[in-house]
Amino acid sequence: MGRELPDLDGVEHRFLDVRGLRMHVAVAGEGEPVVMLHGWPQHWYEWRHLIASLSKRYRVICPDLRGLGWTDAPPSGYEKEELASDILALLDALELDRVKLVGHDWGGWVGFLICLREPQRVERYLALNILPPFLPIEARNLLSVWRFWYQWVIAAPRLGEWAVRQVAAGNPVFRWVGAGREAWTDEDREIFLGQLLEPERARASVQYYRSFQVREIGPLLRGRYRRRRLRVPTRILFGTDDRVMNPRSLEASKRSADDLSIELVPDVGHFIADERPDLVLDRALSFFGTPRVTPA
Repeated sequence: MGRELPDLDGVEHRFLDVRGLRMHVAVAGEGEPVVMLHGWPQHWYEWRHLIASLSKRYRVICPDLRGLGWTDAPPSGYEKEELASDILALLDALELDRVKLVGHDWGGWVGFLICLREPQRVERYLALNILPPFLPIEARNLLSVWRFWYQWVIAAPRLGEWAVRQVAAGNPVFRWVGAGREAWTDEDREIFLGQLLEPERARASVQYYRSFQVREIGPLLRGRYRRRRLRVPTRILFGTDDRVMNPRSLEASKRSADDLSIELVPDVGHFIADERPDLVLDRALSFFGTPRVTPA
């Protein structure tokens, strides 16, 4: 892999063998663990504005999901339950029984799956601009399905890898994907999108969306998670200028959760950790609370 890891003060980079996958993890700080799961088309560096402050109180652990960043990009295994299994196996490899969790976009979806599958592993969960998998499907939500057009293009046979390369090359048609200049500098854009020029990562990106469209969305619409209950205390922070996901139906999620609160953030888009890291940091610190001190 030819790309160099971005430099960030205080961050240590580790590579672990997880389920036969060479997984990259960025780690900073000491204390109670906070695991942060990025979305597409990003990687651990999504959390660049938050790591330094959070690591003053916690041990911050930022893995690259399968196929993205500096983690291996095998040809299969991109169903989101498989990604959740990757992260649970990573917790085992790091000998972490219980963590605080942050997730955005696909990482946010994976975070919800982890909370549903093994709630005892997650003390608290902060989800950023992602709809829960148990969200009831309402007729009015179908009116905004067109916003997912880019997913259908990326998932398409033969067309998908071309589309991913167009995202990486900055094709104006695909500016829909990624953050604007107010959130990503030109250097950030290169760090995030440059990975997509690698053939195996372009194929991995296609599999993120093809697996979802072909194998996952059907069971989801038929109510795969609708009878599951979210036991982990959870907060959703959602920028209302998200161009793809509509937060109007989020309130219905509370019926399937023991402790779920939602904060809608105006004038902020999908990449909320890039656009308003100050707000995300404030909410994370207040929600996670003061770390416990273990007696000597």
